[in-house]
Formats: sequence, structure tokens, C-alpha cells
Amino acid sequence: MVRTFWRLLRQSFRRSLKLLLIASHNHIDAMVQHPEVLWAQRSSDSDEEKNILFVTVNLPDIVESSLKFNLTPTALSFEAKTAHDKEYSFDLQFYDQVEPDKSTKRLNSRSLNLIIRKKNKASEYWPRLTKDKAKNAFIKTDFSKWVDEDEQADVVDDVPDDMDMGGMGDMGGMGGMGGMGGMGGMGGMGGMDFEKMMAQMGGAGGGGMPDFGGANAGPSGAAEEDDSDDDGPPPLEDAEPPK
Repeated sequence: MVRTFWRLLRQSFRRSLKLLLIASHNHIDAMVQHPEVLWAQRSSDSDEEKNILFVTVNLPDIVESSLKFNLTPTALSFEAKTAHDKEYSFDLQFYDQVEPDKSTKRLNSRSLNLIIRKKNKASEYWPRLTKDKAKNAFIKTDFSKWVDEDEQADVVDDVPDDMDMGGMGDMGGMGGMGGMGGMGGMGGMGGMDFEKMMAQMGGAGGGGMPDFGGANAGPSGAAEEDDSDDDGPPPLEDAEPPK
């Protein structure tokens, strides 16, 4: 009788402890949320700079001091708080290996943007971002960057203009826009004689417009005769009063 009582008591205790752990785990999951992760990719078997992943953690107002970001050859982990004091985190294992040293990141007020270099050059796309085949609800295709595998050659520029690519320096010695040097010898507005213009303005009776060879000058510069037929439509005749 006593043994039965203690056995039932232990079973009850274990059941209560299990329910408590499940409730605690659910509470933690409710407090820490997964941010939306968008991704797209490019592939190349010859050019490693075109063998990349675009990964965007779509989370506005990340507090930079709270950001814990770790990229390894096989995984990515993220943890951060927003300005609204909400916590977000995720961990994922990549489908294949990547090169952290050749990858870049950029944080702005809307998101954390990553360009991650794939390690193995191949013309085929990865079938998915993660090693696990299970679908993750917070990982979605970035249709703003996605290009079909057979249409990659038509893509001109995949890298955003404000992405810090690291080591780009001063854009390869642009040298003052290729030595424009006074806009390629414009020659004083096409060779116009400003001294003559000013003299003409001075003789126009106190600030009038220069003559520029006559307002009615023809191709040779000589004034053309007025043609009375071009003075406009003829005046309307007086309408006869109704009878």
C-alpha cells in the first residue's frame, strides 16, 4: 500500500515537472520571435563573385548594440533587440559551405543585408537555403532579387550601390572623373563673343537685349523683308444684322 502510494506520487511529480518544462519552453518561444529572412542567389562555375547568396533579415529598428551576428562556413546565427524592446533570434545551417571572409553585411534602419559568398563554384542553384529539408515559415524567397538560373546572364548589377564591399578603396582611381578639365573645352559657350555682346547691350538704349544680327535675320544674317501675308489671319467681317 505504501509502495503504491509513493509510486503514484513519483509519477504525478514527473508529469507535473514535464508540463512545467513545456510551459516554460512555450513562454520563452513567445518572448523570442523569429524575424523574417528573405533570400535569393546567383551561381557561377567560373566567377566566384557571381557565386553568392543574398540574405536579408527583414527587421526594422534593430538596436545595433544588441546585435549578435555570427557567420561560419556552415551556419548563420542572429540575435537582436528592436527599438520596441522585442527580442528576435534564429539559427540556420546552410545547404552547402560558404566563405565568411569574402562575405559582407550592411545594417540600416529597415534590415540587415548580407551578401554571402558560396565556397564551391557551380552553375547550378542550391535547391534551398538550409541543410534541413523541413520548411521554415520565417524563411522566404526574396522576389525583388530572385532571377531564374537560366536568366543570370541578363543581370547587370546585383550589388546595391551602398553595400560596403570592403577593399574597394576609392573606386579604382577615378581621378577626378577622367580629367574633364573644364568640360572638354567648351570654349566659352561655343565661341560667343561676350565683349561684342556687352557692347551691343550698351548701345541698345540702357539695358536692351543685343541685336544678334537682327531679329528677322535669314540664314546669311541679312534682315528679311516683312511679308504682309504673314501678319496673321484677316480681320473678321462685320456680321450682317438679322433680317
